[in-house]
Amino acid sequence: MKIAILSRNPNLYSTKRLYEAIVEAGHVPMIINHSVCDLIIEQEGPSIIYKGEKITDVDAIIPRVGASVTFYGTAVVRQFELMGAFSVVNSQAIVRSRDKLRSLQILSKAGLGMPKTAFTNFSKGGEKQIIEHVGGAPLIIKLLEGTQGLGVVLAETKKAGQSVIEAFHGLKARIIVQEFIKEAKGADIRAFVVNGKVVGAMKRQGAEGEFRSNLHRGGMATVIKLSRAERSAALNAAKALGLDVAGVDMLQSARGPLILEVNSSPGLEGIEKATGLDIAGEIIKFIEVGVNKKTSNTIKNQ
Repeated sequence: MKIAILSRNPNLYSTKRLYEAIVEAGHVPMIINHSVCDLIIEQEGPSIIYKGEKITDVDAIIPRVGASVTFYGTAVVRQFELMGAFSVVNSQAIVRSRDKLRSLQILSKAGLGMPKTAFTNFSKGGEKQIIEHVGGAPLIIKLLEGTQGLGVVLAETKKAGQSVIEAFHGLKARIIVQEFIKEAKGADIRAFVVNGKVVGAMKRQGAEGEFRSNLHRGGMATVIKLSRAERSAALNAAKALGLDVAGVDMLQSARGPLILEVNSSPGLEGIEKATGLDIAGEIIKFIEVGVNKKTSNTIKNQ
């Protein structure tokens, strides 16, 4: 099979590992910078031009679409899907997961545990009320478009919370406000889901004095065995958002696992180094199953 990795940087750990795993499985790898693809839409059908040449015969794609290029990246993924390629992550599921508010609404509808969250439309003088909605201070304030721990603020007091919310609203920045889960102690869990199974899990502990556990912020990762409730929460969260490959971030709390976020392009470096597992290989196995299933269904329908 010809498998394309959609990535803007061939030197990233995740891109290199996926490339290696494709080769090891006996397939043909390609790295395509999705941000410079041209999408051709005409009566003859959709096509993609990359570096002056039309892309053909791609059996499957692995989207590694960064948050800053979500719109164009998902358009490229959708074009490949329309051309018959199997995608490990559906284009619509990427859009769904990238919208933090929408994804939390979907997870709430599915009955999954999560920190209590509030959202408001720049309501002047409503800062006190929104803080009360999540149980008061301390509280977490997040930019809707923030990634890797950026745009996340811990407000220790109501007064500090009001000031931060006022500042963001003054800039017309969209934010969500969440309750602070004290018992998590600056740590969270990342469960890596592939094709309806948890293939690896790690606990990320924030650096001393840091409430964010992101590895990009200096956090440390160690392997962890999930409880039955944590495993179930991770699988149900990925399923609710329609993601076959996902990194599900959870907090351990007194009332059980609480979903923070579901990532549609989870990095491989942290999880593979913490667990010693071949996560990239699991993704390629899923592609093999998915392409074979798609081919079988096509033959049946002919």
